[in-house]
Amino acid sequence: MRSSIFPTDLHMNGHSRLLRIQRASGALRVLRGLFAPMLLAPVIACGPAPAPPAADALQGRLGLTGSSTVAPLAAEIAKRFEAQHPEVRIDVQTGGSSRGIADARSGIADIGLVSRALVGTEQSDLQAHPIARDGIAMIVHASNPVPQLNADQVRALYRGQWRNWQQAGGPDLEVSVVNKAQGRSTLDLFLEHFGLQSREIRPAVVIGDNEQGIKTVAGNAGAIGYVSVGSAEYAAASGVPIRLLALDAIQASVDSVRQQRYPLARPLNLVTRGTPGGLAAAFIAYAQSPAVHDLVRGLYFVPLE
Repeated sequence: MRSSIFPTDLHMNGHSRLLRIQRASGALRVLRGLFAPMLLAPVIACGPAPAPPAADALQGRLGLTGSSTVAPLAAEIAKRFEAQHPEVRIDVQTGGSSRGIADARSGIADIGLVSRALVGTEQSDLQAHPIARDGIAMIVHASNPVPQLNADQVRALYRGQWRNWQQAGGPDLEVSVVNKAQGRSTLDLFLEHFGLQSREIRPAVVIGDNEQGIKTVAGNAGAIGYVSVGSAEYAAASGVPIRLLALDAIQASVDSVRQQRYPLARPLNLVTRGTPGGLAAAFIAYAQSPAVHDLVRGLYFVPLE
């Protein structure tokens, strides 16, 4: 029987014989390559255990939707998280805390952004993961000299009982009430704190997010509105012509929120349906860690201690 590797034909010429020897040598090398792993396998199996996978194995996408107060902070945290985990992408959208609740419940979003505590039936299927604290500030145009308001004065202004700033000790200027749209947690907390009903308020302007509220008040000398303390203090420090009013003799500021003296404060939450896992859990843990406290302070919020 002939072998294709070792030919036995003695009648071939020199050239043919040399060619077959070269082919045979090549075949032997191929066979050694094929069988070498089998011969070495027992040795490798008894050697050191293979190295574990890289610690940074996070990958995938997260969708975050909700509060316009929480969204800028969540976006900054997401950028830093993505830089540390190149295979991760995080999309942040606003729309109000009500959207954050609804999207987290339905699964449209992996994480909802909610600038208040969970209430009622929300606590039955959702979990809140606080990442900072904030307050709600009454704001006026920087040219308005009124230094502070109490709860009764706020109610009188928002019910339309006071229509001129002279009634609050200010200039002879028509009051322009700026109110938040339905579905915003800032509105809910404002109404609850001052004991108001939505139907009682006759606003000149209805706004959505904090940025709209700040721009509206900055553009109208007679306007009054209410927005995130952190957003307002950041805007004022950046030169936007607004002023934060003291409420019941306590200045609206990050410091008064930090000291837990300001009467209208709230948590800023990431919200999930049930206990988070995987990428969502990793992101939430990072957002709650001291590693992002500089981002929290940079946006004029109060870090968690």
